[in-house]
Amino acid sequence: MSTAPTSVFGQLSLDHIEFYVSDLADETRRLVDGFGFAVYAGTDPTAPLEARSAGVGREEIRLVLTEPLVGDHPAAAYVEKHGSGVADISFGVADPATAFTEAVRRGARPVSPPRERDGVVQATVMGFGDVAHTFVRRTGGLDARHLPGLLPHHGAEPTWDSGLTAVDHFAVCLEPGQLDPTVQFYETVLDFRMIFEERIVVGAQAMNSKVVQDASRAVTLTLIEPDVSRSPGQIDEFLKNHGGAGVQHVAFAATDIVRAVREAGERGVEFLSTPDTYYAMLPQRLELARHTVTDLRDVNVLVDEDHHGQLFQIFTRSAHPRRTFFLEMVERLGARTFGSGNIKALYEAVEAQRQAERD
Repeated sequence: MSTAPTSVFGQLSLDHIEFYVSDLADETRRLVDGFGFAVYAGTDPTAPLEARSAGVGREEIRLVLTEPLVGDHPAAAYVEKHGSGVADISFGVADPATAFTEAVRRGARPVSPPRERDGVVQATVMGFGDVAHTFVRRTGGLDARHLPGLLPHHGAEPTWDSGLTAVDHFAVCLEPGQLDPTVQFYETVLDFRMIFEERIVVGAQAMNSKVVQDASRAVTLTLIEPDVSRSPGQIDEFLKNHGGAGVQHVAFAATDIVRAVREAGERGVEFLSTPDTYYAMLPQRLELARHTVTDLRDVNVLVDEDHHGQLFQIFTRSAHPRRTFFLEMVERLGARTFGSGNIKALYEAVEAQRQAERD
């Protein structure tokens, strides 16, 4: 029998993700057309604004895209330094004021003290790099997507059924030497725990990764730092082009990854390819619990397994001008880990894309 979390943060959940973007219309179109999301809310276009935002998502996926309209809005400085990217990973908690006070007491840097607006209580602390964490609670039975300043778009429905249901995890690139301090921050400040670690070596390059997860298993961060004793690679390039630590990709959970990838591809989403040799050797590695080798090869989906089951995943090609951010689709058949074969395949696939773009 499982026991309820004893953390001061209670039954923490992933509330929403805020992206600061340079072109709201373009980012919205990409998610709606390519991933089957719906625009469920937006700022009042008739009101004087310093920024405009749109709530975009489906099922348990809630993304808030914010484009700055004035130079002194926080999103303007973020976009200038990093380009479009994740600026806030917000947590649903029972008591934002208590969560904020305790996080600051434990060493978190405060950003915004607890405040209530339009029935929503929020308080914000810094996480890693320029990415913040906002604690959120809604009062009076408000819709889980409701946020101050966003007007609901009633009846908004996805343009197609991608089968994407939730955020599986975030992948975070950290500067050299910051992996262990960041793990310690999440363990001591937010009551996360480390659930997995991996060292990946590909040719002359290497990186170290540790995965932290909250007590409710609602938020998972895969933290990655480059090994500077080896040759520079994609993590080093992300840090350079992004301007420091940040979210490299967000993974969405899919009910049927083969169908989702095939249909997203037909709608213009580009995915990383995988060598045919990967699929030729696949039957020697494992017996598939779902899908066929042919189906996986056709859509370039990777598969690995642990003691709990199998994991299918694929990564999009970056549409970011700096080639720093991309998305992932994941289908889990019981698997709880991040298979080393797939992590290595990600590194190799992104590395191949990086080299091809240079040639």
